[in-house]
Amino acid sequence: MSTIPIPAPQVDLDRYMGDWYVIESIPTRLEKDAWNAVESYSRDPDGSIKTTFTYNKGAFEGPAKSLHARGFVKDFDTNAVWGMQFIWPIKSDYRIAWIADDYGSVLVAREKRDYLWIMSRQPTLPTDELERLERKAAELGYDVSKIRRVPQENARATAH
Repeated sequence: MSTIPIPAPQVDLDRYMGDWYVIESIPTRLEKDAWNAVESYSRDPDGSIKTTFTYNKGAFEGPAKSLHARGFVKDFDTNAVWGMQFIWPIKSDYRIAWIADDYGSVLVAREKRDYLWIMSRQPTLPTDELERLERKAAELGYDVSKIRRVPQENARATAH
C-alpha cells in the first residue's frame, strides 16, 4: 500500500500543541473502552512532544486513566510525520494526514491504516465536517465501518 499523502504543506507545531478531543477513532486495544478521551500535546526544550491521553474507562463516571507518550518529528519539511514512543525504543507511526486551516480539527492516520483519530478542539464537530473527515479517511484507504464514536460528556451539555 502506498504512503499516506500529507496534503498540508506545513504543520505549525506551536499551533498544534494543546488539547484535542477525540471525536472518532479506529481505536487501539487500550482505547476501545475510552470515554471523554482527550489527547494533549506540549513541546519540550529538546524538541520532543510530550503527549498525554486521558479518558474515563467504560463510562462517563468510569475510572480516570492516562497514557503518556513522547512524539518525535521525523519529517521536518512538513512536521506532519512523527514517531510516537510509548515504550523505548519503539516509535509508532503517527501522521497528521489533514488539519483544518484554523487548527480546529485534525485527521491523524498511520501508514498501515490500522488506527485513525478524528480530533477537534471542541467536544463536538458539526455533522457535515465529521462526514467530510470520514470521507477523507475512506479516500486514504481506511475501512470506515471500523470507526467508533468516542462518547464525550461535554458534548452532551454543548450539543445543539
